[in-house]
Amino acid sequence: MHGALFLIELGGIVLGLGLLGRFAGRYGFSPIPLYLLAGLAFGQGGLLPLGASEEFVALGSEIGVVLLLLMLGLEYTASDLVSNLKKQYPAGLVDFCLNALPGAAAALLLGWGPVAAVVLAGVTWISSSGVIAKVLNDLGRVGNRETPVILSVLVLEDLAMAVYLPIITALLAGVSLAAGSVTLGIALSVAGLVLFVAVRYGRVISRFVSSDDPEKLLLVVLGLTLLVAGIAQQLQVSAAVGAFLVGIALSGEAAEGAHNVLMPLRDLFAAVFFVFFGLHTDPTSIPPVLAPALILAVATTLTKIATGYWAAKRAGIGERGRWRAGGTLVARGEFSIVIAGLAVSAGIEPELGPLATAYVLLLVIVGPLTARYAEPLARRLLGTGSSGTPGAGAVPRPATGGAAEPDSGARSNSMP
Repeated sequence: MHGALFLIELGGIVLGLGLLGRFAGRYGFSPIPLYLLAGLAFGQGGLLPLGASEEFVALGSEIGVVLLLLMLGLEYTASDLVSNLKKQYPAGLVDFCLNALPGAAAALLLGWGPVAAVVLAGVTWISSSGVIAKVLNDLGRVGNRETPVILSVLVLEDLAMAVYLPIITALLAGVSLAAGSVTLGIALSVAGLVLFVAVRYGRVISRFVSSDDPEKLLLVVLGLTLLVAGIAQQLQVSAAVGAFLVGIALSGEAAEGAHNVLMPLRDLFAAVFFVFFGLHTDPTSIPPVLAPALILAVATTLTKIATGYWAAKRAGIGERGRWRAGGTLVARGEFSIVIAGLAVSAGIEPELGPLATAYVLLLVIVGPLTARYAEPLARRLLGTGSSGTPGAGAVPRPATGGAAEPDSGARSNSMP
């Protein structure tokens, strides 16, 4: 009987997620807020709390995080990462200062203490690669000249996560400074070793993994990813970072094939992950933090737009492309939820989870809107960029698949 109830609940969850995703796709926005709302509806204090399937949802959420990071890693090569790190690191520093500090300041103003400040800094800092990739594709901007700049900022944020996650894990565990330093040292060593192997032996790994049979390819890549993620977590490195580095190690046909066979699994378990976060957030706890979440969302929307504008200007992109880059980077999503989820699991500040949920809900809705309307709105209000002339150092190239504007260029090969 328990088995029947489990299947009924699980089937209802998956069917409901599919219908929510279809609804979101019909109206052209990300389904992430709907998944979070579904979790709120069926979690603590919700309309109909789950019972038999909650354990599966918890396990599925862990797999969801691993697959999200694996798929992101598949979009880049190790050499691309190293090149981006060398060329665009100033944009990463600006991104950190403008977007992490408001979160830290908000936590301190709310009286939550330094650990919560570090957590909330990460929540407000990291943009959603998944949402942004979908927005770029939906708006036909894959080939625009500002797109490589956007991707560079996202890659730098992903690399920073390899340092940030071990730090936050040590802080949440309450370990001493010495133990935390050891944990960080181990984490960086493991991450560096995997990145070195990816750069030096990526082709060998890809040949080992590659297969013309989708079934064999799926089993080998998924098994390797879960194995490395588990080992990484055992060595005090985030499982998500381990999965990301596995994705980086794969290239060519192996990466393309893995992307195709794993995408449905990624979508399923990523949806389960967002539902799981909602399940562990009491809906009645959101209204008290809605005001600070709204203030923080407005502030960090402006700082993300400023980040993208500055990075695009530095790369020689025209005025219109700068505003598009800034507006596209606004969305927060999976990383913010991952970071907040770690804090919630560790029992840090009870209001942090609800605040993060409300914050992500706001920006995952606002993000696609700023991506679409930031540039025309800025043009109307400021009277700038009307000619769309590329900035200094920009060489116009024919548009391929992007918007038919002077700032568009060749399609980026590293597009998520």
